[in-house]
Amino acid sequence: MKRLDLIFSERELDDVLSALEKAEVPGYTVMKHATGRGPERIITEDMEFTGFGSNAHVIIFCEQEVIDKIRENIKSVLSYYGGVAYVSEAIPL
Repeated sequence: MKRLDLIFSERELDDVLSALEKAEVPGYTVMKHATGRGPERIITEDMEFTGFGSNAHVIIFCEQEVIDKIRENIKSVLSYYGGVAYVSEAIPL
């Protein structure tokens, strides 16, 4: 089993979730208002009244075949809007 972590601007959440639905993911977890520091050494903070500047973190557990479908559907969204995606091994307890 694989774990896919997607981190991107929260403004793009609907587009990312649409891409995941097209890839027929079995399920996912969304964490909004994620902040942190990227390679440009700028700490992202959201503006409470707009949400501008905050990120979303989506976690998906699935098989490699689904990862391949997700890659096809999410690549254009992430390349256009920005964001990161990482795949790792996941071993169920």
